[in-house]
Amino acid sequence: MPLISYLSRVQFDFGGLRLLSEELALLGVKRPLLVTDPGVRAAGLVDHTLTLLDAEPPIFGETPGNPTEVAAEAALALYRARRCDGVVALGGGSAIDLGKAVALLATHQGSLGDYEVRGGGSTRIGEIAPVLAIPTTAGTGAEVGRAATLTLKNGRKIACVSFKLIPRTAICDPELTLTLPPRMTAATGMDALSHGIESFLSIRENPPAAAIALDCVERAGRWIERAVAYGDDRGARWQMLMAALEGGLTFQKGLGAVHAAGHPMEPLGYHHGTLNAILLPPVLRFNAPAVPEKIRRLKSALGLAPSDDLADWIERLTRRIGLPTRLSELGLDAALIPELAEEASREHLSETNPRPADAEDYRRILEAAFV
Repeated sequence: MPLISYLSRVQFDFGGLRLLSEELALLGVKRPLLVTDPGVRAAGLVDHTLTLLDAEPPIFGETPGNPTEVAAEAALALYRARRCDGVVALGGGSAIDLGKAVALLATHQGSLGDYEVRGGGSTRIGEIAPVLAIPTTAGTGAEVGRAATLTLKNGRKIACVSFKLIPRTAICDPELTLTLPPRMTAATGMDALSHGIESFLSIRENPPAAAIALDCVERAGRWIERAVAYGDDRGARWQMLMAALEGGLTFQKGLGAVHAAGHPMEPLGYHHGTLNAILLPPVLRFNAPAVPEKIRRLKSALGLAPSDDLADWIERLTRRIGLPTRLSELGLDAALIPELAEEASREHLSETNPRPADAEDYRRILEAAFV
């Protein structure tokens, strides 16, 4: 089983979950809190995980679809009551982000808002409780990502960003993704693809991360349709989980306008990966004049001809895998677009977009994605 040492320790292969007790011992964690969500429990993955531990840990199983400060505080109360010394986050990006938030709050004073990246909170983040992440979807890359994104009690979505938030260990077992439904496979897969594309186009120079981003794009573009159509294809599931991991490994290069425009809509209940799929084409059309050589390289990685339109290709792919291609299909109220555009322009992720974008630019992007 290959061991990948990059930003954290990663065990990656079918059957990797069997190493859970061993990896917890290496971290020195004896009393972990298991953070998960109702869907993971319903799929039987929590029960399976418990068979691999010597003692049953306390379980916080109510992670919402988009993690919240309220849920983080509830999980923290359980963590403290049971005197836990680390977190096992089992699930998609929501459970993993919630697990990071618990580990942060367990070791720091104040509330989550004190550590928001936009307010300079990153400099206040020190060592957190150990986190071992086990992804059950192939999309977010949160298992090796340095961010925890949550919605505060006031309804505002924030990101806490620090290398201290990267889980110390990740166990990536494609077996856990075999039962993921087609729609969720598609949405999380497009999330992975968007991470590769956006981080490659980011203005930050980081050649190793850029190379990983290109491989993420090539891998996701090649395998996502098969993973959606044939969920029991072990090869396709392995490839998509690797693409998701690679997408997370590139985060330090930054993202861009797709994520900046999508984040303000997530508190409304829309899925992160679905929003990324819808927003990718209009953002690519906006960015293309600023980065023609990078667009050429992305098309090459996807096996497209130089004359092909990348944004059109993404849109057709999104339709083929059964996802909506317009914000109006989600039921978004068009009257919210100006407010959402203002919020997007203030997102820290907008700072690394290859073409500067103000609120008016985001308004045009959102309107193009709506109709």
